[in-house]
Amino acid sequence: MVDWTEKYRPSTLSAVRGNDKARDALAEWAKTWDDHREAVVVHGSPGVGKTSAAHALASDRGWETVELNASDQRTADVIERFAGRASKNTTLAGATGGGGGRQLVILDEADNIHGNYDRGGASALTRVVKDADQPIVLIANDYYDMSRGLRNACREIEFRDVSARSIVPVLRDICRREGIEFEADALDRIAEVNDGDLRSAVNDLQAAAEDGRRLTVDDVATGDRDRGLDVFPFLDAVLKEETAEEAIQSAYRVDETPDDLTKWVAENAPKVYEGAELARAYDALADADRWLGRVRASQEYGYWRYATDALAGGVAAARDGSKGGWTRFSRPQFWPSSDSTADEVVRKIAERGGFSMATARREVLPFLAAMTHHCKPRELTVAMAAYYDFDAEAVSFVTGSGETTNKVAAIVEDAGERRASTMEEHSEAFGGTREMATDPDDGMAATAATSAADSDSDDEPDGDPADDDDGQAGLSDFM
Repeated sequence: MVDWTEKYRPSTLSAVRGNDKARDALAEWAKTWDDHREAVVVHGSPGVGKTSAAHALASDRGWETVELNASDQRTADVIERFAGRASKNTTLAGATGGGGGRQLVILDEADNIHGNYDRGGASALTRVVKDADQPIVLIANDYYDMSRGLRNACREIEFRDVSARSIVPVLRDICRREGIEFEADALDRIAEVNDGDLRSAVNDLQAAAEDGRRLTVDDVATGDRDRGLDVFPFLDAVLKEETAEEAIQSAYRVDETPDDLTKWVAENAPKVYEGAELARAYDALADADRWLGRVRASQEYGYWRYATDALAGGVAAARDGSKGGWTRFSRPQFWPSSDSTADEVVRKIAERGGFSMATARREVLPFLAAMTHHCKPRELTVAMAAYYDFDAEAVSFVTGSGETTNKVAAIVEDAGERRASTMEEHSEAFGGTREMATDPDDGMAATAATSAADSDSDDEPDGDPADDDDGQAGLSDFM
């Protein structure tokens, strides 16, 4: 059977439903491309018509299309070889005779160019879009998952979720073209279930109508899907909108473990809550973490439901009423895993502070991440990088900032200068009345010993904590 989403894909921009403003902005971008020669990022939730709009645009303007699907490995070499070659192709002018010889390069899933295959992928694509001789459309679900450099090199057009009111006419048109009789309530039901996702609505229509030539509400009910919930709408539900009971039900619809959901909520709660609300929310998250600890210790996964009650219901109950507005939620900054960067960061923290790896990972790293979030305050971030001898990758991992940003590079450079300066000072400190900490790598350690007179004084009783200082590094040493 032919897929109806492909069979009825819009062939012209005017047929794209539910995003008139974005559709017109895309048409204007193409019309004026010779003047600005910029690439464009078309972003929004899955199923709202982003890729269809790009192909319809090419059809309207008589442009050939070259599509690079980004679901496979996209290394710097692949991107420069395929997207780069396509963006430089100017041989169509004489061959096609229409469209001004233009070729539209469409790169899908542009927000997924990252990972362990080749960290140069995003940089390569940024170079391609800056130097392109052909129009380029990048398709993304999450605009802010793209690198800052790539975002800054492109224009941006957001496709919003398609409302149920806009979905119904599309379903009605398909039924008429397929010769299917339908009850209006049946189409309304499909549109309501798939509110926001036009592609899923068409798929549901095809599934419900395949057994007969008349579509009823009962057909839709039997073909209804239990739709999952993405993590960002879940955060909106817990932190802004839903009651404790509703938030718990939402948590069970998200395809994430309670362990991961706890990290998502902990990362984003300070963006919505403050003061007493935030304190109550963190109490609930601490309770969730205790239950997760029992799961890890006993392997009894029945305790997960108690963690879910705390991370969702407890955090929602901590809120004083509902919250409005839009919040830019972000992914958790760190994940307990075998990732080489995470392991290296934890190892340095453990060695520097005399902690176990488990303590460094679970108790120290979260505080470092919170204190230096997005490299603010800058001076503290420089001090941390110097103290632990972090490179750009480690600073990016701890702070949540982009590894290739000028901000991170400047911090690492300043941290290196600070370490070098401190080592030079240490080398000149011998023979003085005051002695610096003996560790030559300690870029931020305070004076470790007082004058000989102070240390020999009889005024200070035995057992005073000052005499017990073993010079062990701690969080306070670099603050």
